[in-house]
Amino acid sequence: LRVLKQADYLSPKYHVAIANPPYMGNKGLNDKLKVFLQDNYKDVKSDLFSAFIARIPEMVNKGGFIGMMTPFTWMFLSSYENLRSYILNTNTITSLVRPEYHAFFESAYVPICAFTIFCQNLPTYRGSFIDLQNFYGAELQPIKAVEAIKNPDCGWFYRASAADFKKIPGAAIAYWLSNRLIDIFATSSYLEDFAEVKVGLQTGDNDRFLRLWFEVSNSNIGFGMKNRKEAQESSKKWFPYNKGGEFRKWYGNQEYIVDWKNDGEEIRNFGTENGGKARSRPQNTDYYFQESVSWSKVTSGSFSLRFFQKGFIFADAGMSIFSDKTNRIKIIMAMMNSPVMAVTIGAISPTLNFEVGQINNFPIIKDIENNYDKELDLIDKITKISYFDWNSYETSWDFTILPLLTIDSEISKVSEKYQQLRQQWQEMTLEMQRLEEENNRIFIEAYGLKDELTPEVPLKEITLTCNPYYRYNANKSPEELETLLLADTMREFISYSVGCMFGRYSLDKLGLILANQGDTLEEYLKQIPEPTFPPTETNVIPILEGEWFADDISERFKQFLLVTFGQEHYAENLKFIYNALGIKKDIREYFLKDFYNDHVKRYKKRPIYWLFSSPKGSFNALIYLHRYRLDTVSVILNDYLREYRTKLASRKENLQQIERGANITATEKTKAIKEIEKLNKVIQELEDYERDILYPLATRQLQIDLDDGVKVNYSKFGKALKTIPG
Repeated sequence: LRVLKQADYLSPKYHVAIANPPYMGNKGLNDKLKVFLQDNYKDVKSDLFSAFIARIPEMVNKGGFIGMMTPFTWMFLSSYENLRSYILNTNTITSLVRPEYHAFFESAYVPICAFTIFCQNLPTYRGSFIDLQNFYGAELQPIKAVEAIKNPDCGWFYRASAADFKKIPGAAIAYWLSNRLIDIFATSSYLEDFAEVKVGLQTGDNDRFLRLWFEVSNSNIGFGMKNRKEAQESSKKWFPYNKGGEFRKWYGNQEYIVDWKNDGEEIRNFGTENGGKARSRPQNTDYYFQESVSWSKVTSGSFSLRFFQKGFIFADAGMSIFSDKTNRIKIIMAMMNSPVMAVTIGAISPTLNFEVGQINNFPIIKDIENNYDKELDLIDKITKISYFDWNSYETSWDFTILPLLTIDSEISKVSEKYQQLRQQWQEMTLEMQRLEEENNRIFIEAYGLKDELTPEVPLKEITLTCNPYYRYNANKSPEELETLLLADTMREFISYSVGCMFGRYSLDKLGLILANQGDTLEEYLKQIPEPTFPPTETNVIPILEGEWFADDISERFKQFLLVTFGQEHYAENLKFIYNALGIKKDIREYFLKDFYNDHVKRYKKRPIYWLFSSPKGSFNALIYLHRYRLDTVSVILNDYLREYRTKLASRKENLQQIERGANITATEKTKAIKEIEKLNKVIQELEDYERDILYPLATRQLQIDLDDGVKVNYSKFGKALKTIPG
């Protein structure tokens, strides 16, 4: 009887229906409900709520009304396009309110909208839309809603019709678009008419098939391949991989490589070893290695396109635009890096995820080759600046030399060189800003949007690493930004010096020197027979509290500073670096406390210099991964750890003589006793480290393979190396 009574309620037609239907995606549905939706509501089955939006009008008389509160995703996402088509072609949206996410409770994040539907199709009826997204919290929402009703000119009240929405790609419910923007959509061609927009390779297991470029042997990376055939014939294992990345325009985010040996043989067969289904998806392979412009599927900033020259495989997260005409894709990049993108496709996407379908719908109003060829020089200038900036840092594979060392060779003060470099960076940033604003003016005028858009670009959106407003997110004072930039520049100088200590770089030759597995000093000397600053012979550099070794990292850095900047202002230069890094007495402080953390951060938790460190950090020795040999741990053990312990024991004996001395003051004896106690603890720590960790490791003579990546190789050495959280 109860079921019959419920059926009775649902069977008649109503004049009004009000509902907050249940929300449930396909993954949450049981099998019966899935079958029911497939049989009865297959065009609107993206979510249970969308099926209800189609179901409820069936319960209402023609000319009746419906009021609903649902997630707002149906207004924009492509998966709800059929639902929008149903609503706009059979009914009429009479009003809609889109609240701010915290409209109900401060702690609740609810992405909903509330709307009313008239159950009859009036295509030109202009419904009322109230947008409350800019008013945070539950208290303001009703106040601002009523204000909009009373004053339609408030700025958050809009009117729009089904006829307007149908002119927009996918019929998105973009009620705020101006008449001019709607006309642009209605009268333009779309990007898909001019270029190919593609999604790329899904590896199925990024840990297995991807590396950061500096993890592996440089000679095993196939740079600059023109096509798949050339890549296959090269016999290389790794190739540049466009994986998307952070918000950056024009050029950059070139860090990853992918295993595509023998035309991706291993990736293609991944998962099929035991008769299973392939886990990877090598999509659109004919476009691999072709030049493109690309955006990141997910980004924390605005939409941004970057130019990629030939030689890259692209990922599903590094979606790309291709054309057989280089100029065409450059012009497309310039168009879509302008504010026109934000008010067209960007405006009708409720999230920061831009899919191929959305990008294909970017409106292009004129023939791009004939009308914008004159802008190519401007685009090339912009891209060149971004290219230069990206390659000024050692984490780029096209890095050659530290910019600080390229400034006027007559200058021997670090402070003066930095000031000149800072001025150069500032001029570069302002020039980039000027060029981008000129680019914006061109396309704002071309699209007839001068009344709606301005060409200005805030400094925080000039995506150059040398620009502190972008690099540090700009929510700091100018003084704080300058302090951060100076400190990081000095850290980069120190990092480069360590690269020269190991032979990765040289002051006598641009670019990488030793960057392949098992590289030796002999190979370095073949390239640079008489180096200005010789690298370590042993591939081991101690980092200790005190001057126990002539070749420790602090002494080597001071020597590097002397070689690069001379003797005359040495003390002043050292002081300048100390002040920039907040060092009180000696550079040793930085190497002991901060250097390795900075290195791990710079190399994204895939360090190329490894720190052998005792449990409490009393002994530390740095090695270069690419120069690792089977006897490297033995060298650390015999030439450094045991030698250090012997020196500590000798120091302890001297202190014990002081303690026993007849003519020694009480103060001196007390000081000696305290130091002896400290030495005893350190010596015990070193003995334990040798016995339990380093000696067993040295006897094993561990093999490593750079192709396995840092994550795998680092873990093989266990507690011998400094722990990297995460």
